[in-house]
Amino acid sequence: MPRTRLAPSPTGALHLGNARTFLITWALARQNGWNIVLRIEDLDGPRVKKDAAAEAIEDLQWLGLDWDEGPIYQRYDLAPYQDALRKLASAGLAYPCECTRQQIQAATLSAPHGDEHELRYPGTCRPRRSDNSLKFNLTDADFSQAWRLVVPDGAIRICDQFCGQREFDVQQAIGDFLIWTKQGLPSYQLAVVVDDARQGIDQVVRGDDLLSSASRQQILYDRLELGAYPAYTHLPLVVGLDGRRLAKRHGDSRISKYRQMGVSATRVLGLLARWSGVANVTEISADEFRTQFRLSNLSSERATFNHEDEHWLMDRSKR
Repeated sequence: MPRTRLAPSPTGALHLGNARTFLITWALARQNGWNIVLRIEDLDGPRVKKDAAAEAIEDLQWLGLDWDEGPIYQRYDLAPYQDALRKLASAGLAYPCECTRQQIQAATLSAPHGDEHELRYPGTCRPRRSDNSLKFNLTDADFSQAWRLVVPDGAIRICDQFCGQREFDVQQAIGDFLIWTKQGLPSYQLAVVVDDARQGIDQVVRGDDLLSSASRQQILYDRLELGAYPAYTHLPLVVGLDGRRLAKRHGDSRISKYRQMGVSATRVLGLLARWSGVANVTEISADEFRTQFRLSNLSSERATFNHEDEHWLMDRSKR
């Protein structure tokens, strides 16, 4: 049976943008008979907020979403990620890196790539191919340093169920990217590949800000010999009036805020439904959304959360 996942990160509260992506993921799964795994992606070190995971679970349940397995917390067991790093390092496909962000910026004089905070790595610590030390047998101490993947030259093709075919030259845009951090934790890219493979996730639905990440993840699938890639469906984001991904800078759009203010789940879902191509609705349940949503009706344009949306949600006369 096909499998997908809902994967909130407890680095902050679930907001309207996250909720729309999770709602569509859930609806596609229930329409198509996929199993759903709830995975808490809690590896982002100091950015993880206390009680954020529990709050995200409550928010999802309040909206009417359910799942078949989980919650599974990544940080409870680091062994699978360590095993993956060992395999890559022993095959000469990863190497330790001592560079700081400031050193990378000084070396490249480049603008950020990817998520607007990422710089292209110039290969400063990459071993020479003639160097026998390219292959590493890791000890426990090696997990407390940063590691990068040896990224091949050339474009990687992504076949996306919504966005169509895209190509990304990872080496040109990002270079050898981090797969392990100095905090002793796997990067997002490594962790998500290891978890999707071992949990049998073959349907990945997420925001289109992660479309370029699929190219990095396909490289890791190949390097780790994990078999077929998942089917990817990258959805347009919800953005603020400035066109940037919805976040704190656009005001308080947390699902928990609307819950606490007495806004009904059906009203919140009504707004998410209108952003998702479901016409002529004001309030709707998750089950009603499941029956009415069609991926083919979803606009390729990003939805914009504006003042009118906020006023409509908070209109006490409509509660």
